[in-house]
Amino acid sequence: MSRLHSAAALALLVATASVPAAEPEIKRPAAAPQGDGVAHVLRTIPEACASLQGRFTGDAKSPYAFAPTRSSTTCQPRARFVDPVKARPAAASGWKLNDVIRVPSKDCPALQAVVEVWRKPGAAAPPKLDAQGRARLYLQDAKAGDVGGAAVTQYTAKLALEGTPCP
Repeated sequence: MSRLHSAAALALLVATASVPAAEPEIKRPAAAPQGDGVAHVLRTIPEACASLQGRFTGDAKSPYAFAPTRSSTTCQPRARFVDPVKARPAAASGWKLNDVIRVPSKDCPALQAVVEVWRKPGAAAPPKLDAQGRARLYLQDAKAGDVGGAAVTQYTAKLALEGTPCP
């Protein structure tokens, strides 16, 4: 394959990588433009005790920095935030496109960060009610492995850039 064909294939891959596979569960307009070096919260996922934070760097090689952070040290998560490389979110594998967040750059109008948030519903449920009508966990059940075997809801996020970074 020639260099021209491989470059065209790479351009097509980059162009289609930022196109969502399905309609997101949450629909929102683009965020307010953000300046270089200004950290901003893209979204908070309370059940995973996580916030998605990003910032435009002003560097043409790596124009946007993005990372999930723990929202609170005392928060008890009911869902997990997982690495997108390991999770490989896709609708065919049970993942649902939850949200698409678009953040334009204030200092480079041709550039926009696009963060896709994916959710994989879990099967975890509260324990059955005992004879007194209470949901309780008993030590002997936990030791036997009868409790907590169900999968919890998982979240992951992927970053894509649209447009061209400014020099």
